[in-house]
Parts: sequence; C-alpha cells; structure tokens
Amino acid sequence: MDWGTELWDQYDIIEKHTQSGLELVEKYVKFVKERTEIEQNYAKQLRNLSKKYNLKRSSKDEPECRFSSYQSFLEILNEMNDYAGQRELIAENMMMSICIDLTKYLQELKQERKTYLMEAKKAQQSLESTYKQLDGSKKRFEREWREAERAAQYAEKTDQDINATKADVEKAKQQAHMRAHVAEECKNDYAAQLQKYNKEQNQFYFNDMPLIFNKLQDLDERRVRKLAQGYILFSDTEKHVMPIIGKCLEGITKAGTNVNERNDSVIVIEQNKSGFERPGDVEFEDYSQGINRASSDSSLGTPKGPMDLLGKNRSKNFWLFSKRSKVGHSTQSDSLPPRSHLFPHPPAPSPANGPPSPKFGRDPLSYCLKEINKTVKPRISSFRTLRRSPTVTEDFAHLPPEQRRKRLQQKLEEICKELQKEVDQSEALGKMKDVYEKNPQMGDPASLASQISQTSQNIERLRGELNKYEVIPTSVDYAYSHSDESTPDPSQAIYAEFDDDFEDEELTAPIGKCTAMYNFPGASEGTISMQEGEVLAVVEEDKGDGWTRVRRNNGDEGYIPTSYVTISLNK
Repeated sequence: MDWGTELWDQYDIIEKHTQSGLELVEKYVKFVKERTEIEQNYAKQLRNLSKKYNLKRSSKDEPECRFSSYQSFLEILNEMNDYAGQRELIAENMMMSICIDLTKYLQELKQERKTYLMEAKKAQQSLESTYKQLDGSKKRFEREWREAERAAQYAEKTDQDINATKADVEKAKQQAHMRAHVAEECKNDYAAQLQKYNKEQNQFYFNDMPLIFNKLQDLDERRVRKLAQGYILFSDTEKHVMPIIGKCLEGITKAGTNVNERNDSVIVIEQNKSGFERPGDVEFEDYSQGINRASSDSSLGTPKGPMDLLGKNRSKNFWLFSKRSKVGHSTQSDSLPPRSHLFPHPPAPSPANGPPSPKFGRDPLSYCLKEINKTVKPRISSFRTLRRSPTVTEDFAHLPPEQRRKRLQQKLEEICKELQKEVDQSEALGKMKDVYEKNPQMGDPASLASQISQTSQNIERLRGELNKYEVIPTSVDYAYSHSDESTPDPSQAIYAEFDDDFEDEELTAPIGKCTAMYNFPGASEGTISMQEGEVLAVVEEDKGDGWTRVRRNNGDEGYIPTSYVTISLNK
C-alpha cells in the first residue's frame, strides 16, 4: 500500500506527518547531544578525582609509596583514569556516529522534502490556472450566448414590425447572425478549455500527486529506518567499549588482590630498622665502697645502652653516628666525639688462636656505645624523643646505620648510572669528532668542543662524588662486618652489577634492521663501512648523538650515521 493511492486527497496530513517525523529526528539528536555532555562531564570529574588523589611527582619517592596498599591505590586511580577515557570515547563516538551523521542526513531530508512539496505546489498552481481559464471561457460563452439570443429575438421582432424598413430588418438579422457566430466560438473555446482542464485534473490526481506522495512516503520510511539505526547505535556505541571498561574494573579487582599485608610489614622493617641494640642494664654504683658522688648527678648508675642518649637529648634524635647530637657531662657544652674518633682506623687482627681484641671484644658496636656513655650525663630516657626531626646531612649521618647503609648504596648506584651515561656520551662525541675530522663535509669538529668539555667536567664531578661516597660508609661497614659477615660491600656489589651490564651488552641480540641509503666509508675508529642498499642488523639505537650501532652477518660491529639509513625496529 502506498500513500499516492490511499491518501490521494490527504495532502495536508502527509505534509504534517513528514514535518513531525523530521522534528522527531531533531529531538533525538538533541537528546544524544545532552547524553554526550553528561558523559564528558562524568569523564572530566573522574579524571579530576584521579588527579586529586594521585601522588605528585615529588611525593612518589616517599617511603609509603613502596607499600602494596599504596601501589594498589595508585593502580586504582590509573584504572579510573582509563575508565574516564572510555566514557570520553563513548561521548565522542555518539557525537560522530549519531549526532553529526543524523544532523547531516536530516538536512538532506529537509531539502528533499522541500523539493517534493514545491513540485506538489507547482502542480496545484498549474491545475488552478487551468481551472481559471476554464471558468473564464465558460462565463464568456454564457454571456455571448445570451447576447446572441437577444439579438435573434430582436431580429425576429424587427422582421414582424410593419413599420420597420427593409434595411432595419436586414441589419437586425446580420447582428443576430454575428452574435450567434461569436457565441458558437465561445462555446467551442469553453469545450476546449473544459477538455484541457479535465485532462490536467486527471494527470494531477492520478499521476502527479500520487508520484509526489509516494516520494514523500519513501523519504519518510528512509527517515524512520535511519532513526532506528541511530537508536541501535546508541546502545552499540557503549557495548563496543564495555570489554575495555570490564578490563578497567578487572584491573581494580586485581589491584585489591595484589595487596600483601605481610610484605608491607617487611617494608616497614626495612625502612625503619635502625640496627642499634636494645639498651643494656643500668649498672649499680656502690657508694658504700668509697665511690666519689661528684662523678654522677643522680643516684642511678650510668646506663650502658643507647637509651641514655635518648634521655639526654630530648631536642635531638637518637642516632649513634649523628655529628650534631650534643650530650652533656656536667654542662651542656660537651659534644660526642666525631666518627673519626670512634673508628680512627680498622683494628689490628687478634693473634692466631688468641683472644679477641680487648678494645672491641666481640661486639664493637656495644663498645662504642659504652665509650660514649662515659661522657654522657645519666638520665632516664623516653621514647618521645624519637619523634624529633633529624638534621639532614649530605652523608646521611642523620639516619640510623641500617638506613644509612641503604641510602649510601642507593646514592652510589645513582652516581654510577649517571657516570656511565656521561662516559657513553663522551665516547659518542669522540667518535663523532673523529668522523668530522676525516669527513669535513659531514660537520665541523670545533662545534663539538663545548659539549666534549662539558661532558668531561661532568665525568670528573661524578667521579669525585663517587670517591667521596665510597669513603663515607667505611666506619659503618666495619662496625657491621663483625656482626654480619655475610653483608656484601655496597660499592663492590655496584661494580659487579655494572660488570654484568657490560657483559650483557656484548651479547645483546639485534633489535631491528636497517638499509643503507648512501655509501659510508667507515674510516674512523669505531665506525663501520657500508654500501648503498646493504642490510645490517641494529644492535643499539641512536642515543641522540646521531650514531647507530650495527652488526654484519660476519660479526663485525660499528657505528654508522643514523641519517644514512632507514631503520625498522622489531615489534
């Protein structure tokens, strides 16, 4: 069934219906736009929320960040950020596939509908014009026919009039004959106009308007079908990202299962273990045996443990090796001896099978504490002093021995890595300068002088820092070497690690391949020659100095200019 047959006389209804359908499309587009705005605002709020609770860069090195609970919380924030990205993707896809597409299609439908309505209006105007012509010819025929009848009656009356002359009779007959002829012509014209109108009316109602109505029906059905697709896309757009959203939620669940309370407890120990021993028993001072009371300000004996330091230095921190911690004897001006006095040099080993050194005994750390306690004013200590903020020093002397050892080892590793980076940079600059000297067309060697000089200064500075930090932990390492002989020397461990790195570097597998675009002589030391079109294995990427390390099938390795080749890295 079609509109042209069944609704041939319902032009106004069809016009109103098609207009209502287009308004529904506009309403749906507006609805989806507001939905996308909600999604975008939701995603924005999620991102702001994740950013608000995420740690700043300066806070990522805090001790708490090592705990699994903190790491899991950061993972949750990252997953929420990814989740927000998926909500943004939903909004973007809805805007592109529904709003923009439907809006464009709607404009096309409006233009097409306007064209069809103009055709209908034009056909209607044509039919009305023909009807006006028919009505005019009909009225003329009616008028002329009446005039002809009056003329005929007048001629007959004149002919019967005995007083009328022959000329009058003849004139009246001619006038009647002329009027009858004009009326006959108007009659024929009216018949022709009537036939023309009926033909056009038949064309209008059986051909023109049904065709236009059928076109409007097809337009409306296409509009409904497109709108239905928009309804489906409204759901499918979100369905497409649901797997990724599911992965985000799975990531949050995984973050919760990754929390390990036992490991967090171990980390607390690693971060805060001081390495000190618990305070020893307070010794009894027997004044009945003639001990000079002036040697002590209290009736208690001198404590033999580090808690004495806690008691005396309520404004300081209890760290054995702190340079700034002041302790009183009989006044507040006396200070602890520096670390160089505690450990002036490694003690000489005891004779074979002989007793241990009387100075240190089996526990050098306890001996040091006892020596310190001889100059400390006796006082009952309190754990509240542990809350005082230490004075941060460059050699980490403000930390307990265990923590200081770890920080020194970490500092050594950082310096070594930075030093190795500068050494690599220096070698690369040297190779580049050598190539420039032998191939001036590639560059000016003098342009590298400032970089080479700066790199050399950096190397010297880092080596000086390395030597300084290698010397600092000597006393701490020595004190702990007696209590834990299995503890390795941090600097030796670092050097061993770097040796392993260099060994691994020699065995590095190719990371891709490259094809030479130009010939390269490779005359400088460390470089390798190549011919245009030759394929080489890439061993090391360009580090920013313009050179790439490659290897031939026969094992030859060397550096080539990065700009001379096209590189394809392995995925």
